[in-house]
Amino acid sequence: MDAGKIDTKKARAAGKADARRALAVLAAFKRLYPDPRHYLKFESPFQLLVATILSAQCTDEKVNEVTSGLFKEYPRPEDLAGEAVEAIERAVRPTGFYRNKAKAIKGASAAIVERFGGSVPDTMDELLTLPGIARKSANAILQHGFGKVEGVVVDTHVIRVAGRLGWTANTDPGKIEQDLMRLFERNEWLRLPFYLKSHGRAVCKAPVPKCGDCAVAALCPSALIGPPKAPR
Repeated sequence: MDAGKIDTKKARAAGKADARRALAVLAAFKRLYPDPRHYLKFESPFQLLVATILSAQCTDEKVNEVTSGLFKEYPRPEDLAGEAVEAIERAVRPTGFYRNKAKAIKGASAAIVERFGGSVPDTMDELLTLPGIARKSANAILQHGFGKVEGVVVDTHVIRVAGRLGWTANTDPGKIEQDLMRLFERNEWLRLPFYLKSHGRAVCKAPVPKCGDCAVAALCPSALIGPPKAPR
């Protein structure tokens, strides 16, 4: 065989091996984290939308702390749409990037009132027209607000853990989502981010993973390299 040509049989075999390894890791995650759940607290699609906007570059614990008071004062889209952005900024300031978040929350609330009759829309295309809502957020709102699974929620934990496991070679969230959707059956898409997030929080931490404590280290190509050395 010419050196420049690809051995398609070997390539297919490698692909099947990678898929089998991914399924083995997923099975292990299901045993390790048997109670997948959503970390953000909400009681309606609108509350989920607001909490999702606030979760950018912020811990779920801090978001839940802020929204516990926020939702009591502003329970409906009309309440936040009619509020001064400065007041919203003060309310959400502990979550960081509060000016952008307040602007997005007010803008999304106004759009929901003016264009969708006060109800959060339940389609991907419509959600993506709202300020502060990108595909990751729209996926989360559809899945947990409406029970519609159209893709995989890709957050920082998913990006990190999926990359280390060799499930994707991409860094763009949209491309990572496509890789995961190809690798796993649709019925796994909803819970997959929970497993990756749980493992990322418990073991596969940033910047240094706890490979010695990892139950799937034998199935992880990154674990063979070992954790990065501390800078001198």
